[in-house]
Amino acid sequence: MAASTARRHAGVLGRPITHSLSPVLHRAAYSALGLDVDYTALDCGVAELPEVLAARADWLGFSATMPVKRALLDVADDVSALARTVGAANTLLPAAGGWLADNTDVAGITATLADLPASPRTATVLGAGGTAQAVLAALPHLGVTRCTVLVRDRARTAEVRATATRCDVDVTVALLDVDADALGADLVVSTLPAGAADPFAPRRWAPRQTLLDVIYAGWPTPLAGAAAAAGAQVRGGATMLLHQAAEQVRLMTGCPAPVDAMRAALLAAEPDCGA
Repeated sequence: MAASTARRHAGVLGRPITHSLSPVLHRAAYSALGLDVDYTALDCGVAELPEVLAARADWLGFSATMPVKRALLDVADDVSALARTVGAANTLLPAAGGWLADNTDVAGITATLADLPASPRTATVLGAGGTAQAVLAALPHLGVTRCTVLVRDRARTAEVRATATRCDVDVTVALLDVDADALGADLVVSTLPAGAADPFAPRRWAPRQTLLDVIYAGWPTPLAGAAAAAGAQVRGGATMLLHQAAEQVRLMTGCPAPVDAMRAALLAAEPDCGA
């Protein structure tokens, strides 16, 4: 593809944001595509979203992380069917007169789990935030229609329950407990923040299980290491991050994402991330 003649701008929104690897992935992609795109990390909370977007109306698009994933649905001028189903977005794209909120986390999760040796029949998700909602939306693509969600506070599960209903996934909500029977599911996905899933590492894992831990820093996590030592299939957040970013690049540019170049850049920045 011929190099772009005018510099464009794009970025990732969130708080905290200095840890984000999105700039690494996107810059590698635009360089490989021959596009002059300045991709930056913008510290932004929910309250600042309208002002930040209004000042950057001509940008190519945005990636988004916590705490703004759900808020994007409110500030966007339009919302994709997928993002509405999930109940959270991680992508903003230019639309007629404003912004379209979309979701590529589902694509990232689906791609991360696409090469499993056997399709899971049961699934358990740890956590109930925006990423957990994306996991529920991805489950039907994996042939899973029943799921247990383990949480610290049952009262804060309205959004994840609503997502399950929209996705036709039969969900059971239970308390987060290291002795929960649901942790024996074929597929276990931890969407918990760094360190929060460490107490689950010592439990007995099985070779028939698959664990997806969405953490990518400090890989392998104690949870991932324990599951791998037991012979389970283990997938990490770096691979999910790679594939969701690749889908964002495709949506923002209209070009197939250079996944190999993006993976190489990710591994150069975080050699032990497991991508």
